[in-house]
Amino acid sequence: MYKNINKKISVIGGNGFLGSELLSLMRDKNIKNFDVNNLTEEDSYMDVENIDSMDQLDGSSVVINLAAIHRDDVRPISRYDEVNVNGAKNVCDICEKYNINKIIFTSSVAIYGFAPPNTDESGKPNYFNDYGRTKYEAEEIYKKWYLKDTLNRSLVIIRPTVIFGEGNRGNVYNLLNSICSNKFLMIGSGKNKKSMAYVKNVAAFIKYSIDFDQGIHIYNYIDKPDIDMNTLVSLTRAKVMKKKGVGLRIPYFIGVLFGHLIDIFSKIMSKNFPISYIRVKKFASTTQFNTSISKTGFQAPYSLEEGLINTLNYEFLDDNKDKQVFFTE
Repeated sequence: MYKNINKKISVIGGNGFLGSELLSLMRDKNIKNFDVNNLTEEDSYMDVENIDSMDQLDGSSVVINLAAIHRDDVRPISRYDEVNVNGAKNVCDICEKYNINKIIFTSSVAIYGFAPPNTDESGKPNYFNDYGRTKYEAEEIYKKWYLKDTLNRSLVIIRPTVIFGEGNRGNVYNLLNSICSNKFLMIGSGKNKKSMAYVKNVAAFIKYSIDFDQGIHIYNYIDKPDIDMNTLVSLTRAKVMKKKGVGLRIPYFIGVLFGHLIDIFSKIMSKNFPISYIRVKKFASTTQFNTSISKTGFQAPYSLEEGLINTLNYEFLDDNKDKQVFFTE
């Protein structure tokens, strides 16, 4: 493991959902956060689209790039390339300029698309949207940077599956909220399994990876064991609503038809809706990945069930009127 207690750690995009957890976890480190939004007195402005704003990284030992366009309804589509791809180029150019030899990049399992169950880090890219495409293209840019000096450089690429946790307003929260507000219909058998990642665990692994040696390190991040939809829905209903089972259920083909109809209305009205064909398909499909993280010796501080219970308590049972929220999907 690479140890340097005096290293300066620079985080780009630390004011988002994952970044906020990471900064909270690393208060004991020599760390500086850069972002474009919600800046505190300790933060500094930096835009990965503007390389002139990135000279502040001079003197860094480690750069952690969390900045990304990740929602699946972003317009214009060019925003994915401008931030995810061109941002990666700018990070690499700055690290080259100032001889910064360690980069940690949060990618995504979205690069695999609708992958076969239990796809691991050797899985072939098969992205189906611009988010997955641009995350893959960014990975390739970082790899080219690493290959210029393999003896001294360290590149960590972390591909989390869907991240959930307290304060997140993404797909997992939308699902939990619909269940807890009696607006949920189970689509299909519910036997499909989902790989998920609790935000506090992902942040802990990023912190852990700071000490990785030179070399290239690529890991899917998943909190095992995977959970099926029947279990997730039943756990949520039992914890929050004191009810058993999954409630109402409709066949998969009806859900798909409804998703297509919503897409048509969305185009006609130029308005985004919480339901779409792709979201129905994603919900009802098995999205299951494997990871080789155990080989690193990392142990997640929370189990997947503990993460879900923490999230349910925070969002639906505890009094958190002034809680911070992050809209991620």
